[in-house]
Amino acid sequence: MPFTMGPNSYGKSGVRLVRVGRESARHELRDLAVHTALSGDLDATHYTGDNTGVLPTDTQKNTVYAFARDGIGAIEAFAERLARHFVDATPSITTARVRIEEHAWTRIGDHSFTRGDGGELRTTEAVYDGRAARTASGVRDLLLLNTTDSEFHGFLADEYTTLAETRDRILATAVTATWDYQAEDPDTAFWDHAFTRARGALLAAFADTYSLSLQQTLHAVGERILKAVPEITEVRLSLPNRHHYLFDLERFGLDNPGVVFQAGDLPYGLIEGTVRREAA
Repeated sequence: MPFTMGPNSYGKSGVRLVRVGRESARHELRDLAVHTALSGDLDATHYTGDNTGVLPTDTQKNTVYAFARDGIGAIEAFAERLARHFVDATPSITTARVRIEEHAWTRIGDHSFTRGDGGELRTTEAVYDGRAARTASGVRDLLLLNTTDSEFHGFLADEYTTLAETRDRILATAVTATWDYQAEDPDTAFWDHAFTRARGALLAAFADTYSLSLQQTLHAVGERILKAVPEITEVRLSLPNRHHYLFDLERFGLDNPGVVFQAGDLPYGLIEGTVRREAA
């Protein structure tokens, strides 16, 4: 055969799962989006349409809901539990990848909650290959803003440069951060505690860093997370620059002492990078 299949997978994406914990009058609410991806001995379905080794994506969806019946715990543990099941119970599947995003609801009563549009997501991805599980966690769309303590100057300029240097600006971003764990026998308590420490370190670094560039802030955030959680081996960060431009009020006979800004949309600067521990 002149053509062969390269790496491939299939699964169910966007499985929306809401679970209500009713063990007491003070209910617990979990709101997840689960995505599964399976790979393995699947040549037959690609080459001839023989589906005997294919676990339907609808079955994968149903498994997510069935596994949630007895509780979810930390999303890291839930993702690994699902990944192990798909590999261990399906002979044709050698690797399972389960990705989860959790929407946070704010409690306003024993059984009442509120959540605004959009907002921060807690994320995880578990990959199991029949021998070991690898887990990465993080946050997405975490909106952060400093009204001062940010500058940007001394940059390279050429014949196309129009950007003015600034000694005081608003620094705003929507953080996507993913960190890899290397932990032995983690449980739900570990996952939740590690996430809380990592997120807290991220927030503290953003607030504490006097920023001369968003790149500097990125490194400071990654470094603070690594210091806070020894089990994390590397942090990958994506920081879009949510530009805020000082609006010109002079045409209206008004000054603007750094109080009125126009929030930019497109295009935007995108700063991405990885912060790792040095090899021993």
